[in-house]
Amino acid sequence: MREKQMNDIVVNIRVSPEGHLDILSQEEVNKLLDTSQGGLYHLFRTCSLAVLNCGSDTDDVTKLLQDFSSFEIKVLQEERGLRLELSNAPAVAFVDGRMIKGIKELLFSVLRDIIYVNNEITRNPRFKLGSSEGATDAVFHILRNAGALRSRTPPNIVVCWGGHSILRPEYEYTKEVGYELGLRGMDICTGCGPGAMKGPMKGATIGHSKQRIRNGRYIGITEPGIIGAEAPNPIVNELVILPDIEKRLEAFIRIAHGIVVFPGGAGTMEEILYLLGILLHPENKSLPYPIVFTGSESNRDYFKRIDKFIGQTLGREAQDRYEIIIGDPISVASTMLTGLRRVRKFRKARGDAYFFSWMLKMYHEFQQPFAPTHENVAQLNISTDQPKYKLAADLRRAFSCIVAGNVKEEGIRAVKKHGNYRITGSPQVMAAMDELLQSFVDEKRMKLPGKVYTPCYEIVNG
Repeated sequence: MREKQMNDIVVNIRVSPEGHLDILSQEEVNKLLDTSQGGLYHLFRTCSLAVLNCGSDTDDVTKLLQDFSSFEIKVLQEERGLRLELSNAPAVAFVDGRMIKGIKELLFSVLRDIIYVNNEITRNPRFKLGSSEGATDAVFHILRNAGALRSRTPPNIVVCWGGHSILRPEYEYTKEVGYELGLRGMDICTGCGPGAMKGPMKGATIGHSKQRIRNGRYIGITEPGIIGAEAPNPIVNELVILPDIEKRLEAFIRIAHGIVVFPGGAGTMEEILYLLGILLHPENKSLPYPIVFTGSESNRDYFKRIDKFIGQTLGREAQDRYEIIIGDPISVASTMLTGLRRVRKFRKARGDAYFFSWMLKMYHEFQQPFAPTHENVAQLNISTDQPKYKLAADLRRAFSCIVAGNVKEEGIRAVKKHGNYRITGSPQVMAAMDELLQSFVDEKRMKLPGKVYTPCYEIVNG
């Protein structure tokens, strides 16, 4: 391996896979090298660059692509199998001229998932992606292909949600919670980025180490639109890339046995609305699903606002699905452990899999990809004159468009071209949403600390 290091880039590096996906067909290689609109090169390059740039202090994907505009990645078929050739890659991915092993594993996870989704999901007529069952089947197969579904393992996966832009004391609290979860043998799954996605994993590594758990799982679930802004943190040892945000969110709630929510911004609110909207399905009413909202004492008012917003929009039934625990990591972990025991008992009695919740019923509205265009945002029905789950679905889409305008390449381009998204709805809901979003802006939860936030949205009473 030959390398030359210059400031922030390392050039002319070749790497080989370790243990999986070491051969590709010629058609697959051609697709990965195809720079046309129908090719996979742009997707592969962006996701690979995000993985290599882990630890970056930017959440602006356009800046990332500009800073490393000379970065290239090529797939080489050689007599001994597959190799990747990288040019002008971020230096942070290397130590003494060699790629960090964990980053190399994540890089080949990118290749694995892009190839699999393109060949076996989007181009496969057997998956009826327009149907609820077809979407769930696709999520299952992507997770299974990535090795994320493991049988004969009791329920112990805790999904942790929270913002990438959080203050240091908030980050330390997420580590404390992760530590207590790890001490009790629970594995961690997050959106794989920095902040509240990294902290619980970091804490759990210490808890697992003390308990001599050598196969601790730190699962990162992402999608191409967000990976550039929230690069996988280096603790992730299982990375899965779903094709869109809807399948990413379904993957979270299908493999989770419980969910802990830390403070965050629009993206965290999108996740909360998706989860609560699904749990409002009548057939999910008796389904045990432990959910804890938690933060340090300084976050007490934050969760009061979250709880108030949920009450104003989705009502008491949604509020009854979660607990709020402030400043007590041990209580969070103990509550979650008790909840996981209920989950195990429930699934065992009904024959539901531990590794993928088939019994969880989905609304079709939550599964269909939502493109964050100005036209689609204008058509959202954010009104209380409809079933609560439908309101949750469109509220989730509204927050999704804000996330897109904040950090996703397609959303940033759309806002630059057409101006801010205009979110319209009934006065009561719009007032509640405006108040909540303004609190996110005031607390600097929309962008990384030190970055000036320019809103990409306008709240308009219908």
